[in-house]
Amino acid sequence: MTPDPGLASWLQLSLTPGLGAATVRNLLKQFGLPHAMLARGDAELAPVLGHPALQALRSPRVAEAVARALQWAAADDHHVITLADDTYPRGLLEISDPPPVLYAHGKIGLLGQPALAIVGSRNGSAQGIRNAEQFASALGDAGLTIVSGLALGIDAAAHRGGLASRSSTIAVLGTGIDIVYPTRNAELATEIARRGLLLSEFPLGTPAIAHNFPRRNRLISGLARGCLVVEAAVESGSLITARCAADQGRDVFAIPGSIHSPLSKGCHALIKTGAKLVESAEDVLAELAGFRASGFANVATTTTNGEPDTGVLAVMGHDPVDVDSLCARAGLSAEQVASELLRLELDGRVTALPGGLYQRLEKAQRG
Repeated sequence: MTPDPGLASWLQLSLTPGLGAATVRNLLKQFGLPHAMLARGDAELAPVLGHPALQALRSPRVAEAVARALQWAAADDHHVITLADDTYPRGLLEISDPPPVLYAHGKIGLLGQPALAIVGSRNGSAQGIRNAEQFASALGDAGLTIVSGLALGIDAAAHRGGLASRSSTIAVLGTGIDIVYPTRNAELATEIARRGLLLSEFPLGTPAIAHNFPRRNRLISGLARGCLVVEAAVESGSLITARCAADQGRDVFAIPGSIHSPLSKGCHALIKTGAKLVESAEDVLAELAGFRASGFANVATTTTNGEPDTGVLAVMGHDPVDVDSLCARAGLSAEQVASELLRLELDGRVTALPGGLYQRLEKAQRG
């Protein structure tokens, strides 16, 4: 990609310490495009910026950062997008604080496609991981690009589902675009850069800083028509994303779960306050105003493989349960129950939980 001649001016403003996004937007309103502002004399700019910010704006440190960013942007599939670009995501123009500059790596055309955010716990259950991936795949096949935050657990599963679909996925980072966090998702990030899109508002080299992750959540929701929360504790970043979505006028969806699971409580809290309870991808699509699904294959979270449950599975229910309870319900010995649980685990029908508990996994179906 050949950098736009005016890109250096945008980068100079956005990379100046002390000039936050709101300040940059105010400067743009007052002076016009960055190159016009930077052409003004120091005497005119000093009363507006203040001397410390003005000195930083003209400093060698900022000039070096601009040069690094321009060099990065010159590589294949690397993009720096400004508020003045036609490729700037329309959804972000609708939020209260759009970033002046975005760094993107991958298929930039995805920013112009209809999208859905899918988020949830970093410590998702086996069923939650499965639901996230299958919902993302089905909704992606229906024409929605899947947006998430590259975190472990539900986010990563949503990205995998998006990559498996025809609409791919966008990962919004809480670091500089040249830094992968968490490192365990490095391979996934590489695949997203190749077949989807990595996106960040933070300068190159920005490390993982705690307060940047809640901030990036407004971009996850802002890029999308709605936000689906798969699993979330009551105090979680996923609920921050859901609140951002609601504040931005986006639809909020939540998948219900067991009343005994801490990871269901956040979803249940959202449903109590107006989020739409969904059990299938079709439920999501039915609520998205103005979106027409194409090539849609339904996914439900509560279907089975069509065969009647027998043995331990027939008495297991849907909540976590211990071995002693299963023995009592099934009339079997501990050894018989343990053997059956092992078989069900290998078949992907049951998962082991902390504390000696077991829970069934529903095999979601398409169609």
